[in-house]
Amino acid sequence: MCGIAGHISPTGADHALVRRMCDALTHRGPDGDGYHRGEIAGLGMRRLAIMDVAGGGQPVRNERGDVTAVFNGELYNFPELRAELLAKGHRLASSSDSELIPHLYEEHGDDLVHRLRGMFAFALWDDARQRLLLARDRVGKKPLYYRDHEAALTFASELKAMDVPRTVDLTALHHYLTYRYVPAPYSILAGVRKLPPGHLLVWRAGRTEVRGYWRLDASPRPVGDEASEAERLRELLLDATRRRLAGERPVGAFLSGGLDSAAVVAAMCRVGDAPVRTFTIGFTDPRFDERGAARAVAARYGTDHRDYVITPSATESIAEVARRFDEPFADASAIPSLYVAQMSSEHVTVVLNGDGGDECFAGYRRHLLMKRLDRMRAPGGLGRCLAAAGAALISRGSPGTLPRRAGWALRTLGEPPARRYAGLMTCFGHEAKLALYTPEVAAALAGLDSARLLDEAFAASRAQTTLGRAVDADISTYLPGDLLVKADISTMAHSVEARSPFLDHHLMEWAAGLPDRFRVGHGRTKHLLRTAVAPWLPAETLAMPKKGFAVPLASWLRTSLREVAHDTLTDQTARSRGIFRPDLVSRLLAEHMAGRDHATHLWTLLQLELWHRSADRPAVPV
Repeated sequence: MCGIAGHISPTGADHALVRRMCDALTHRGPDGDGYHRGEIAGLGMRRLAIMDVAGGGQPVRNERGDVTAVFNGELYNFPELRAELLAKGHRLASSSDSELIPHLYEEHGDDLVHRLRGMFAFALWDDARQRLLLARDRVGKKPLYYRDHEAALTFASELKAMDVPRTVDLTALHHYLTYRYVPAPYSILAGVRKLPPGHLLVWRAGRTEVRGYWRLDASPRPVGDEASEAERLRELLLDATRRRLAGERPVGAFLSGGLDSAAVVAAMCRVGDAPVRTFTIGFTDPRFDERGAARAVAARYGTDHRDYVITPSATESIAEVARRFDEPFADASAIPSLYVAQMSSEHVTVVLNGDGGDECFAGYRRHLLMKRLDRMRAPGGLGRCLAAAGAALISRGSPGTLPRRAGWALRTLGEPPARRYAGLMTCFGHEAKLALYTPEVAAALAGLDSARLLDEAFAASRAQTTLGRAVDADISTYLPGDLLVKADISTMAHSVEARSPFLDHHLMEWAAGLPDRFRVGHGRTKHLLRTAVAPWLPAETLAMPKKGFAVPLASWLRTSLREVAHDTLTDQTARSRGIFRPDLVSRLLAEHMAGRDHATHLWTLLQLELWHRSADRPAVPV
């Protein structure tokens, strides 16, 4: 696990730049660094040593020294791959998984990615062919940013390491206001892109090509009865968990009290030898506190358990999010994620978590709602009329008011499934954004509809049901854009590696073909997963409704964050950016203080403005 960076240029690599980029990634790899200083290619890395701590340095090379790689991640099928390479005559100098990459490239070329089971982002320089290969894992656990400019290519694990002009990409900003994260391939900085999950980038002679190599196939498949499918799920989860316990550093688990992390802890206790260390974050507000549920699981398995109550000032919390995240990021659960990562870093280097359980098995309330709404679809012309009437009501109402709720219901009845789902995932809708923008920004973005991203995700899915397409869309959008960004940044900020058994691609490919009745059944989400792990967990864990990793945003914005939010969003610095109409921002603040719930909207605007201030005030082109 580490951070990687590089610069490739036909006129000569800038090795001083590569070192500066790696210095900016020290938190991702505090245990050492390494560099390749070629004429055209400069590669660098910062290492967090977990596998082969003594001998697993990078860069890694083949026997001839003409294929060089830097690697970020873990390969969970490392033993099998290593045995295959040795049997074919390759000479391996270490016991690290990263050393396998150049040798696998010799055997399989770019198709080596299909042989990898794990999380990864890597860069490989083929000196004989003067060719760079970048790759990112299937679901996007490990990040990779790049800039293709004037025949040269620069890349890094985090945006903060990129030495580029600090100019905002308005398209990325527009999408951020809808989804509360910047979706790939965009980044908040103009000219910088994210390599999407499951994609390769090839650079050669100044030309860059990006292509996909994997997408989850959600086609229906034959299934057995519920008992046999539950047994298969237990087998897959135990295997995925066993593989993620490998390494030479202490391993623990995030235990939220919810079903997914509890199932992972139960699996760890079944397949591991050492006592499991578990970590939980709680709140003084019982509506958001899951410490009791976490303690029940910890007691059942005798884990070495620690919990921590978040009591810092809200102003410190929002500043920490803005400091750690390189792009505006408005998922407020980043706050407890950062704190639990900090707490666990004092005891372990690796943590397992429950990420992916909701996406694989339909664990969100919106999945249940989509299943129910699928029975309520208005035909053709009537649907368009209902949608138009609903949109008009929404534009005139505020969140929580009767006109807004009625408008949402009418619009939902009249829209196709993808647009229904977009409505459930949206912070600022299209018309709301255009009304909030200054006239110049509104004119520049009027033709850009962020909901089309979910239209495309639904259209690309091979699932045959609305629920199946919604789950598939989550895996290709929300999972890599929000959840995995949060997990990577919060853990790597404290030099901790996060591993996710539910995101093992073998388990995901098996789950993708499940019928709806195994996802949402008997009026509950994650039906098959609950059935499968019922023998492992306390009854209260199985029955607990999903809380999520939430924080009391609405209350904070009316109390401890009231002055901070008002001053930050309405002062001269914010107004001078020329992005939003000051009167409408002030109205949102005033309505929230008066009792309407604008917490999500205000938090989204607040994180954007704080990002501006932490990013050296980038200019906005209009």
